[in-house]
Amino acid sequence: MRIANHYRNEPIILGYDLLNEPIPHFPELQRYNAVLEPLYKFLAESIRRVDGNHILILGGAQWDSNFKVFGTPFDKNVVYTFHKYWTATDASVIREYLDFRDKYHVPIWLGESGENKDEWIAEFIKTLEDNHVGWCFWPYKKMDATSSVVTFDRPEHWDRIVALGAMAPGTGNAEKRIAARPSPEEAEAILDDLLKKVQYASERVNDGYVSALGLTAVTD
Repeated sequence: MRIANHYRNEPIILGYDLLNEPIPHFPELQRYNAVLEPLYKFLAESIRRVDGNHILILGGAQWDSNFKVFGTPFDKNVVYTFHKYWTATDASVIREYLDFRDKYHVPIWLGESGENKDEWIAEFIKTLEDNHVGWCFWPYKKMDATSSVVTFDRPEHWDRIVALGAMAPGTGNAEKRIAARPSPEEAEAILDDLLKKVQYASERVNDGYVSALGLTAVTD
């Protein structure tokens, strides 16, 4: 309620995404599906006490994928959001959401997708737009990758940071972890290089990815 009270009259705020990807897909956790919508109602009631202006964004269970947990919309200003990765690109993979939209006459939005080849991105966006579904693909920036709008080179000796992070934790591995750890001076140099490489001047636009989004890259 405190957040809603702060932003209740702020026009730059679209709305409140109440929970991101609630309830994982693990079978032992799906018993919580039945309490997801009641929790949304509880949160909505608190928000509406101070803010009747902004949209409430509701994500399905199992990483925002399962709309079967929803009944009749309980608020007049809601958007239902789903996430979709690594599926087919035709309308069959969003049929559940299209049917929900048509049944209850509410907007739906693909709040998160991407992490795929340019061809998949382009095909899925066409399916979404053919069915009048808004979308958001991410991330904007990745290290040494083409599945993002921009990319940047790996910092020098970055593999040492990755290797240390991948080592098993625990006191039994303490000596190995200490031996593999860069010195403070080395770690500072690696992270300083990271800060240089993530600057826009050091990045490259992935023209194929941008084109797959239906956009045109703008360069200086």
